[in-house]
Amino acid sequence: MASPPQVLLVAPERSYRTGAYVRAAADLRIDLTVASWGRHPLAINSNGIRLDSESVDHVVSQIQNAAAEHPFSAVIATDDGTVPLVKAISERLGLSTNGSRALCASTNKAAFRTACLEQGLPSPAFFVVRPNEPADPCFERVGFPCVAKPLSLSASRGVIRCDTQGQLLNAVERIRQLLSQENPNAGQEILVEEYLCGNEYSVEALLHDGQMEVLAIFEKPEPMTGPFFEETIYVTPPQLDSHTRASIKMILHKMASALEFREGPLHAELRISEAGISFIEVASRTIGGRCGKLIEFLTGTSLETWVLSNAVRQSIRPRATSDAFGVMMIPVPKAGVLRRVEGITNARKVKGIVSVEVDVREGQKLIPWPEGGPYPGFIFSRGTSATEAASALRAAHDQLVFVTAPEFSVKVA
Repeated sequence: MASPPQVLLVAPERSYRTGAYVRAAADLRIDLTVASWGRHPLAINSNGIRLDSESVDHVVSQIQNAAAEHPFSAVIATDDGTVPLVKAISERLGLSTNGSRALCASTNKAAFRTACLEQGLPSPAFFVVRPNEPADPCFERVGFPCVAKPLSLSASRGVIRCDTQGQLLNAVERIRQLLSQENPNAGQEILVEEYLCGNEYSVEALLHDGQMEVLAIFEKPEPMTGPFFEETIYVTPPQLDSHTRASIKMILHKMASALEFREGPLHAELRISEAGISFIEVASRTIGGRCGKLIEFLTGTSLETWVLSNAVRQSIRPRATSDAFGVMMIPVPKAGVLRRVEGITNARKVKGIVSVEVDVREGQKLIPWPEGGPYPGFIFSRGTSATEAASALRAAHDQLVFVTAPEFSVKVA
């Protein structure tokens, strides 16, 4: 009997994704080793590796020593923050991985725009505002409306639409404050780019040896026009004709190839307007939050199972269904300290609702976008069409009431 494949999962301490990968590996009979930081590493069958340094070189050597006894056939990153490390590990172990251009495009929004220009791919006008530099040069370079955004934050945090010079100057200062609060030692660069009009979609795909398999295209039926871009509803399959779907796949594959994406998950955000298909970002990761559950609803197989199967070259046949599925990332209604959430039971009774999952607890501070995060919870739906699935989500959300109290600052003498 052949030995089960050995896969290394690199995860930040307490990553919410790790458990799903552990369950998927058990179902696929894959020997999964989890490498993580922290006092208590996430050990699977005593194969856990405690990463004892933040140094990339040290960690790579540590993994290489472990692989000498039990060679890994693949290395997977759970989160954005571990993507660079996984690339370095894969290269040291001689495993197939994405190129350097893909790594830059995945982790830095300005690098993505620059790479697109270098490869002759469509890209809006953009300008990078450096720390302690004015945003004035953007006025002629980019024009209005435009969008200002930090280079690395995810979930649309810090993304602000600006229609005037005054709005842009205010947005730059607001983003700088957010970045300083997040990590004073991190880069403070801000990307300002031409606003892309059109309806917004996202794509979840897998790459193996440069070949792409699209798992799902998600439609975002709520208007994404700003001034902030807190995401709410995703539905799949989208209301797109076959020609448009084929065009999305073709252009994404061309972009992935040009930017050296060759292995693993691929997540893309795009807009479709009269001018055509414009990509907002492409990254070597899976969709964030619990939105990946839609992949399981649609295909019958969890997103983590798809990723692991792709890594070890096991094929999966998706389940056929004519239904549509949706998720709402419950928006933050207003700033304040949560007292309670009312209407959860009524929301769960709405026709078409699969589940309502509220994560916030009493006493938790709620912060709206663009500074906000995380989402208070998720609502999932099922319907005969994308429209029906989205309508169920809106109806369930209407039942929820977030009761908050203002936050008071206390000075200690």
